[in-house]
Amino acid sequence: MDRLKNKVAVITGGCSGIGLGTVERFVAEGAKVMVGDIDDQAGAALEARFDGQVAYRHCNVMEETQIEALMAAAVARFGGLDIVFNNAGAGGTPARIDEMTGEGWDRTQSLLLRSVALGIRYAVPHMKARGGGAIINTASIAGVQSGAAPIAYSVAKAGVIHLTRIAGAELARSGIRVNAVCPGLILTNIFTANPERVPPAAAPAVKAAMAKGAPNAQPIAKAGLPEDIAKAVLFFASDDSAFVTGEHLLVDGGAFIGPRHVWDPAAQAEREARMSVAGRPVP
Repeated sequence: MDRLKNKVAVITGGCSGIGLGTVERFVAEGAKVMVGDIDDQAGAALEARFDGQVAYRHCNVMEETQIEALMAAAVARFGGLDIVFNNAGAGGTPARIDEMTGEGWDRTQSLLLRSVALGIRYAVPHMKARGGGAIINTASIAGVQSGAAPIAYSVAKAGVIHLTRIAGAELARSGIRVNAVCPGLILTNIFTANPERVPPAAAPAVKAAMAKGAPNAQPIAKAGLPEDIAKAVLFFASDDSAFVTGEHLLVDGGAFIGPRHVWDPAAQAEREARMSVAGRPVP
């Protein structure tokens, strides 16, 4: 406990999912947190829940001036800025490359990549005034492999990983570390947030099906939860990672370590049966 004592943090998208899980973890570790989000009702409830430790400000990360104002508000309210978690986002356009529109592409890149770049840009002056800081960005396993998410989302998250690497190099001598977390399948509302893709009436059933199937979606047989990501973010935010910058950490239950037959006994047995029928040795 107290790994973030006397630290001031900004968390975007902090009213739900991974952001909320990280707010809760940061508060437990002693930080003061400025939450930026577009859910004003949830933001007010969060302020009341953590009276004095959490402040809320409406922030649409698609708007540059609102990002700038969010960083300034943290300094005005709590006296400085030490940690920023650029987390806000959504699924973006689901279109394939041969169906893509420029508008859908640009909106997804703005939401998931441009917002992170601007979050870093407007955090840095305040962190330099404190002698340094830690910036953590939400990327995704979709940024390192194909098939995990739609193309616009995946490219944006790959951009976040490379942005993290370059910003880490540029800011290291200012005492500012920049790292990223790459979640795998995490049970949040991101999968049901778009009413065009999942009608509100179907959302509970979709969430239930995901919760049931999640433990078998990767080698580690448990559902990925927001607190799993929050623990990784805490590592990057705290002095525990004082010698780490420009890195991205996969927090995916092992989903990236190999094809399913490597770790799933059922898939191994099925593969062996197919090879046996074909008369070929199983490697």
